[in-house]
Amino acid sequence: MFGYININQNQLSEDDLKTYRSYYCGLCHKLKELFGTKGQISLNYDITFLTILLTGLYEPEEESRRDYFCALHPTQKRPSCINKFTEYAAYMNILLTYHNLVDDWKDRRSIPKRAAAGILRRDYERVCEKYPRQSKAVEEFLGKLSSFEKLEEANIDIVAGYTGEMLGEIFAYKEDIWYDELKTLGFYMGKFIYLMDSYEDFEDDCKHNQYNALRYLHYECGEDFETLCKLMMTSMMSECAKSFERLPIILHADILRNILYSGVWSKYEYIQLKKKRKKK
Repeated sequence: MFGYININQNQLSEDDLKTYRSYYCGLCHKLKELFGTKGQISLNYDITFLTILLTGLYEPEEESRRDYFCALHPTQKRPSCINKFTEYAAYMNILLTYHNLVDDWKDRRSIPKRAAAGILRRDYERVCEKYPRQSKAVEEFLGKLSSFEKLEEANIDIVAGYTGEMLGEIFAYKEDIWYDELKTLGFYMGKFIYLMDSYEDFEDDCKHNQYNALRYLHYECGEDFETLCKLMMTSMMSECAKSFERLPIILHADILRNILYSGVWSKYEYIQLKKKRKKK
């Protein structure tokens, strides 16, 4: 379900791109430090965004390093930025990855995903112990989401809302003055992710008769389906952007705006290209 909150590399300055990569690498190494190689494999762009967002808001002390070697670049040291939010993001990455694997096992009976979830089980328990509020929220809202999907809920706003509630609790790092705004930003981003995931899987889910809330929208709207899907996702990101602009973020603001206003649409544009190729 995750991996949609990415940068638009073509519209980032060289310095901002280096900065983004340094946080991505920092998160990768923190995952390895805390959870081993299996933690690194779970790395995703959505959580990199969270790291930079919280860093920009709270401006913590950072450790910049250039002594890491990357498995993908074994001959070149990679610069990395690490702070307390890198660790928080690493724990949240494991939390979401574990539940994603469990959901794939339940929905598609994927044996490899079940095995991977088993490997992460102890790490997941560590996350639950360290961050009980976030862990409880994820379990609660994903449980509700699963129940409504089994009932084949036709109202996509309801099912997408549970993903939003879940991500909202993760984005709200602590219960302080910024709690409500971060939760709101996470809520609408979560809904956007659910909508984008449903949109990407739409044809495949229809082909295999799997649940997809957009099927009901397609049935009701017919030719307007594509327009309405884009409209809903645009509305969600508009609300995300409003929350972001209300936060007093200066540090890395250009990177965050690149993601919110442009990068999140990279997958959508890729899907459109695939559709055009199929028609030829």
